[in-house]
Amino acid sequence: MLINLLPDFFAVLASSDRVAAYHRYYEAHRPTLAAYWHNYVVEPEGPHFDEVVRTTVGADRSDLVAMLERTDVLALARQAEEGTKALLEADVDVDVVLMVGVGAANAGELVVDGRGIAFVCLEHFTGVANPETQGLGLDPELIPLWLAHEIAHAVRYTSPSSRSEIKNFVESAGGFYSYWETGTRCSLAELTINEGLAVEVARLVRPGHAAWEYYGYSRRQFPKVRELEPLIRRAMLAEFERSALGLRLRFLSSGTSDDARTVDRVVIPERAGYYIGSRLVQPALEVHGAAWAVRASVEEIMGVADAAAISA
Repeated sequence: MLINLLPDFFAVLASSDRVAAYHRYYEAHRPTLAAYWHNYVVEPEGPHFDEVVRTTVGADRSDLVAMLERTDVLALARQAEEGTKALLEADVDVDVVLMVGVGAANAGELVVDGRGIAFVCLEHFTGVANPETQGLGLDPELIPLWLAHEIAHAVRYTSPSSRSEIKNFVESAGGFYSYWETGTRCSLAELTINEGLAVEVARLVRPGHAAWEYYGYSRRQFPKVRELEPLIRRAMLAEFERSALGLRLRFLSSGTSDDARTVDRVVIPERAGYYIGSRLVQPALEVHGAAWAVRASVEEIMGVADAAAISA
């Protein structure tokens, strides 16, 4: 289901007391927004929460308004929703949420009460970097690419036929996904394969973009990751069976320090594991297709990858 929270957010900006209006907006959409804040921002309570809210409602939104005047974001979201669900032969409902965030993730996945959610924060897709909103200035044409990526995650986490480690964790957590808990308790192998699958699903749903855009890399970062692939792959495979939040932050996250990303005295680029993951899942996609691969266990996917390496 496509859920558009933009009118409600603009109603906040039109209010005489924007902070109070944001709190009402938050309460009206608490299940989704609480999960968004918990997973990608801060805990939604206390002085830090209030500070972020004040900054969010006071920011200049002229870039967002201009983008929405020239871009049919609803059509872009529908294209991503329909294309991804068809490719993955979806056997579970996923909500696709268009929203304005607070400068955190440009897009992400959630599971709330057993239902998968793929959201995109439009302040990042105005085509103009905005320091007041922390907007990244991404082209709005990238919206379907990112939504396809997040829908793939949601299907992997909630499909009845999924054999993924994260799906088992979500079920054990009462139908809720936590970025932090899965990072702590799920293996680096599962987390890496999970991101690689989402990258490749986005490429299939929305072909034709520059290669680095599917990984969320910059133009300069992409060749650096490719250059360091043997080092990164070796370091990741040595840790593949381990579960530790630090591993997710080192190989699959943004905003980490150079020290946290140092491998054999080399500082690897942020999110370098997305590239390794996409390389590892490509044989499974070629042999079995996206619908099978996105539900497959790590062992199944690595089995196909190992067989492909032996026959090469």
